[in-house]
Amino acid sequence: MAENIARNTTYYTIPELVELFDLTPGKVRRLIEDHHLAAVRVDGVLSVPTEFVQRNEPLVPLRGTLLVLLDAGFSDDEAVDWLLTENDELGERPVDSLISGRKSAVRRATQSLAF
Repeated sequence: MAENIARNTTYYTIPELVELFDLTPGKVRRLIEDHHLAAVRVDGVLSVPTEFVQRNEPLVPLRGTLLVLLDAGFSDDEAVDWLLTENDELGERPVDSLISGRKSAVRRATQSLAF
């Protein structure tokens, strides 16, 4: 993951998400494994960008977008990086578009990404 992305993003750790969601660590990890959330290692600690959580639950349109990115050949780290990086086509970071309810625009922006 790009260093500047990691520095400019705030993250939840697994223990913080356990408390926030009132779930077991295993269930939080299952949310990550099932792509309802995406996590990256920051200083060796598995962490989820805070933008991926809205109203104390995973950002609903995140899963579908993650699946499209993974199907396009992105690694988890690359998918997180893409979601958190300003996108010229969208005029903002893809995660901000998802938060604003513009998942169709984000999915269109992913169509040219397959490699």
